[in-house]
Amino acid sequence: MDRLQVMHMFVRVVETGSFSKAAHEFSTTQPTVSKQIAATEERLKVRLLNRNTRGVSLTESGALYYEKCKIIVRETEEADNIVRLRQSQAQGMLRIGTSVAFGRRVIVPLALDFMNRHPQVQLDLSFEDRYTDLVSQGLDVAVRMGKLADSSLGARFLGVNPWVMVAAPRYLKKHGTPKKPKDLSSHAALIYSSVLGDDVWRLISPKGEAVTVPVAGRLRSNNLSAVLAAARNGLGIAAMPRYVAVDSLASGQVLEVLADHSLPEQEIHAVFPSPKLVPGKVQAFVAYLQGCFADRWWDTLPKA
Repeated sequence: MDRLQVMHMFVRVVETGSFSKAAHEFSTTQPTVSKQIAATEERLKVRLLNRNTRGVSLTESGALYYEKCKIIVRETEEADNIVRLRQSQAQGMLRIGTSVAFGRRVIVPLALDFMNRHPQVQLDLSFEDRYTDLVSQGLDVAVRMGKLADSSLGARFLGVNPWVMVAAPRYLKKHGTPKKPKDLSSHAALIYSSVLGDDVWRLISPKGEAVTVPVAGRLRSNNLSAVLAAARNGLGIAAMPRYVAVDSLASGQVLEVLADHSLPEQEIHAVFPSPKLVPGKVQAFVAYLQGCFADRWWDTLPKA
């Protein structure tokens, strides 16, 4: 038994005046408590307690030892309580990682709203399009797209990220509007090059049939803002997440192409270093995010 626990037992024996009452508090037996106190006296070479049939009383040395032990036990309990409280509440520095475009357009306004709701939380936001190791980067939580690989990470499903094909009205007026997926092959595609297989677009027909279409064009970029800008400038048809195009669609700068067909949706997950003992600040943020990605969530994002 460690010395701190024995000190705690000694304090409770003194305060309750009974070995048996102290044993009950520690879910052990009276002989075990008596043995531990006796072992402490043997180690210190001093009697701490006088024992008789009426109970126990402190010796002079025992009184000095009790006062010091009481301080140590109280400080230890306070340290435990501080950590437990911090674990259970949304407070302290929360380090969040996400991709650049999704982070700027989606996570930033949500994170700022979360800060307003939880004034004891400070945020450190990191944006990186490649997956980073949460532990080595010191991240508390990351928001990731796509299916998750099996890992030891904790994870919560948040929602889906739908994609859409768009083009400027002037492009469609000049080059015609695609009527069928195969028509896309004869159009200028604006390709987001961070997606695996980006020169092949995979569509799903109204009947649920998968359609694969090879595409090509003059512009490729790993930046969604650049792809959207090219689409608004009439340079071709772009496939991108709907949240990127939502404002341009609302203003009429771009129109949806082949609206009766859909592109594959990406799953959105919050991931954190371990599924066990998740800090309160992470639990609160993930719970908040789980309420932010319902149907047509891209239309209800708070403004950053």
